[in-house]
Amino acid sequence: MRYTAVVTAPRTDPALIPMKPVCDYLDYSGRDDVLAGGVRMVPIQTPIGAFRVWTKRIGNNPALRVLLLHGGPGATHEYLEACDSYLPAAGIEYYYYDQLGSAYSDQPDEVSLWELDRFVDEVEQVRQALGLDRDSFVLYGQSWGGILAIEYALAHPDTLKGLVISNMMSDVPAYNAYAQEVLKPTMDQDVLSEIEALEAAGDIENTRYMELLNEHHYVHHVLRMPLEDWPNPVQRAFAAINPAVYVSMQGPSELGISQDAKLAQWSRFDDLSSIEIPALIIGARYDTMDPAHMQ
Repeated sequence: MRYTAVVTAPRTDPALIPMKPVCDYLDYSGRDDVLAGGVRMVPIQTPIGAFRVWTKRIGNNPALRVLLLHGGPGATHEYLEACDSYLPAAGIEYYYYDQLGSAYSDQPDEVSLWELDRFVDEVEQVRQALGLDRDSFVLYGQSWGGILAIEYALAHPDTLKGLVISNMMSDVPAYNAYAQEVLKPTMDQDVLSEIEALEAAGDIENTRYMELLNEHHYVHHVLRMPLEDWPNPVQRAFAAINPAVYVSMQGPSELGISQDAKLAQWSRFDDLSSIEIPALIIGARYDTMDPAHMQ
């Protein structure tokens, strides 16, 4: 990062010389989060009391501000840190954000908080605290974050400039059908039987369970490279998943959403036409989600 030093006479300690950024994107003067490096702990209200969630701003562009909604539920923002390699070059101001229950934010032990409507309300409180508005605010949601972004867009259409949904279908029963009819038949069937037996026994904390999922599913449909090559931010995010949130809402694995999970019957396919803001849908050939559905 290059800076221009502004030197005034008489000469003084170099550490005290004010430094001026070479571009407005890096000019954080006057921001109240300068000393925290863009980090803010945002207070939120919930039905059982007040908590705080972690956010971090990168860049400065009043015309284009993106709030990133991570997946899980119960994962962290960390696996999205690849954004640092791309969005600054495009001049985009963006915000990492750990939802309530995720590693950098408060993690209350209260299952009643893990409800879709409450998460939507949380996003709205974060938006207001960060000062994001329709003139500049784009919401990005990946995986579970895509569900949350769709729900937010339906509940608060007047706050958004644009919407990005990454790696998420708009109908969980359709996703489960794709997993059952397309993804599972391509797996080693003996391995699949062992995975399903561990799930049926509730033995998902067994190290064998994740070993099987990693080797036979995740490296083929979540991140298509050997586990030892997964980037450090991805490894950190997987290590920090809060299972209390994840299992309650989604179930234990990426091989479909469990029928007793809170998101099992979620569907907004028939409501998509009411979202009138510009929207970008991102999917891929080997995704856990049906590429044709996303298209």
